[in-house]
Amino acid sequence: MNTFYTYHLRPGYGSDKLLLEFFINNPDSGFEKDLLDTLQEIRPNIEHVDDMWMNDEILLTISCDKGTFLYSKDIWGFAFIMAEQNQPCIIAIDAILNKSPLFQKEEVDYAIYKTPRN
Repeated sequence: MNTFYTYHLRPGYGSDKLLLEFFINNPDSGFEKDLLDTLQEIRPNIEHVDDMWMNDEILLTISCDKGTFLYSKDIWGFAFIMAEQNQPCIIAIDAILNKSPLFQKEEVDYAIYKTPRN
């Protein structure tokens, strides 16, 4: 199967903290299973689930061998992995995803995520 998920390693808007942004074309694609299976070498474990129904979003707190990170998925086909206080975890996850045939990284210009100064 030639299916893969596209993602960006990029800073948050107006931030120097990196995050991973995923683009999920088919919400029933099994993305979460594929992601967690791909990350098995760092042994991810879902610690807490928040249903952010007012934002149409689910937020998971996940612990792993590299520390803790947040996974957010919304109804519009976007998902994010964030760890503002644990940037080495983001870099480690990116390295794992880069080795997987299920994930394709698209390079982005970090400058477009800066906010203008007033």
